Amino acid sequence: MGAFGGVGVDIARIVVLTGAGVSAESGLGTFRDKDGLWTKYDLAEVATPEGFAADPGKVHDFYNARRKNALEAAPNKAHAALARLEAAGALIVTQNVDDLHERAGARGVIHMHGELVRGLCASCGATWDAAQVMGVEDTCPACGVPACRPDIVWFGEIPYHMERIGDALAECELFVAVGTSGEVYPAAGFVEEARRVGAETLEINLEATGGRFDRRILGPASEVVPAWVDKVLGQ
Repeated sequence: MGAFGGVGVDIARIVVLTGAGVSAESGLGTFRDKDGLWTKYDLAEVATPEGFAADPGKVHDFYNARRKNALEAAPNKAHAALARLEAAGALIVTQNVDDLHERAGARGVIHMHGELVRGLCASCGATWDAAQVMGVEDTCPACGVPACRPDIVWFGEIPYHMERIGDALAECELFVAVGTSGEVYPAAGFVEEARRVGAETLEINLEATGGRFDRRILGPASEVVPAWVDKVLGQ
């Protein structure tokens, strides 16, 4: 590989993991922003099953605000570039719960932490396209029980599609983490899984995180991701 990791690899064997840093330039704060939405709430109260059981109205208010913010945001050039890479055969896995990848044109994104635009029944497990505003009085379209919650993986719950992600990592030639820390799980575990099968690992981030990557490209996602994708696609 050259300075831009991924040149010459089978694009169908590239796995890209995206995190909050990809959406930050679209106006959606990262998890650790000192003034971000997360800092205004106790995560135990709004991002755990126990918090939802104790005060479902508060949890719905929190996610209604997040859903509104996400729907008002627009995809940036990094989302668009990754959609082009996906169209050429790469797999996108995201920790993000917004739909900016899809609105940029991606079609097969794996949302390991769920999606703000989806609802989940805490009673029967059904899922559906969520209303922009959800509330405690909403009933499940499948079973009729008023047990609707956002289809989001909360702390203490198991991320979605882990078996499928593991299968993709076992076959990958290049694992790329974009806008997410390589020192925090699951990204740290994904890096190690990719390294075990001999894949190259690449971090694309605003600054180095200290994870065990073979290569790094540093800078704003909207600038460096399109340039990297152009190199991989030979453009």
